[in-house]
Amino acid sequence: MASAAEQLVSNLNFSAFSKATELKQRIWFTLGALLIYRLGTYIPIPGIDPQALADIFRQQQGGILGMFNMFAGGAVGRMAIFALNIMPYISASIIIQLLTTVSPHLEQLKKEGEQGRKQINQYTRYGTVFLATLQGYGIAVGLEGAGNIVTDPGLFFRITTVITLVGGTVFLMWLGEQITARGVGNGISLIIFAGIVAELPSAIVGTFELGRQGALSTPLILGILVMAVLVIAFIVFMERAQRRLLVQYPKRQMGNRMFQGDSSHLPLKLNTAGVIPPIFASSLLLLPVTIANFSAGQGPDWLTSITALVGHGQPLYIVLYVAMIVFFAFFYTAVVFNPADTADNLKKYGGFIPGIRPGERTAEYIDYVLTRITVVGAAYLAIVCVIPEMLISYAAVPFYFGGTSLLIVVSVTMDTVAQVQSHLLAHQYEGLIKKSKLGGKRRG
Repeated sequence: MASAAEQLVSNLNFSAFSKATELKQRIWFTLGALLIYRLGTYIPIPGIDPQALADIFRQQQGGILGMFNMFAGGAVGRMAIFALNIMPYISASIIIQLLTTVSPHLEQLKKEGEQGRKQINQYTRYGTVFLATLQGYGIAVGLEGAGNIVTDPGLFFRITTVITLVGGTVFLMWLGEQITARGVGNGISLIIFAGIVAELPSAIVGTFELGRQGALSTPLILGILVMAVLVIAFIVFMERAQRRLLVQYPKRQMGNRMFQGDSSHLPLKLNTAGVIPPIFASSLLLLPVTIANFSAGQGPDWLTSITALVGHGQPLYIVLYVAMIVFFAFFYTAVVFNPADTADNLKKYGGFIPGIRPGERTAEYIDYVLTRITVVGAAYLAIVCVIPEMLISYAAVPFYFGGTSLLIVVSVTMDTVAQVQSHLLAHQYEGLIKKSKLGGKRRG
């Protein structure tokens, strides 16, 4: 079995890719969907003065607003129809998943399988529309109070802005679901990934331009580039790290044949939650202060104070960011991995962990190991996301070189490549089965 798998992996080359028609269709569909998303980030909201918006944004982009613009792929700076991006959907997902742990109705739906999952997804969509409506109205009011950005302020502008922004978010939510179902990779993550990568070349050019003007020293620019490479290598190493639990299977008899006991491993990823905790933490930090940046100097004093406290590099921002990353690392791990179900499956097929009684004791042991490796995984996420952000906030380098953006880019790339390899492996496996059947018919 192992040799067959090794043979399949060794045959994963360009010739195999050229024969995988379904995979090519999925890749083209994904690229086409992401192209549509990028085009939408250049379609502005009606009634906006682009020059006045650019002037205001240039003054405010160094803080939270700049990071929000990074996740939106530059759509905020252009105030495009996709300015809210997919963040309301992510925020709604957070709320629904939190409610699942306290609401008996949602918890029951979660246990009902596919039908329950569809109902929970429907609730998430409703929550997305509600949050997008609130944020869209807040942005409309903020734009009206930010100077001469709006050419014809009033109720009509607010209504059209809300409808446009909510429609853009709902469309991206649908597009992400289509990419997940008919493309390659996780659609929501790929949309955020595309926004970051698309703005990366201009960020690099802007950084070198700052160096040419003398705003950034050459050693600092080289240091940032070296740091980015080291962070990427560290992310790849940690994302591949696993804690393997030895699982043994006893001897079993089937008919008149006795099969020897076998052993395998139960892999537990060091970072089971993946890139979700930084995205969740960032979206929650962005949510309450998105509008405050547009109404700077004209809003209430307490709103201005909150905006200053949660700015990049500020102690309160760092503390909240780390706390949210750690919380969501544990929370999302508990959502996606159930030790009790894993222990029941092992018991059903006769597997056991040496020295651990099958059943409840096995579930407790898996949970014990998972909790401890999640501590390391949460610390890794906090370090990768916070330390570069602190350095960048004091060095005035674009956010695209920060730990959060690099983590998203590297993790999404690794997950997408893994899915491509899985499709190629499945395609070649089907090809081998067809060849064996044809050979059997010919011999017959």
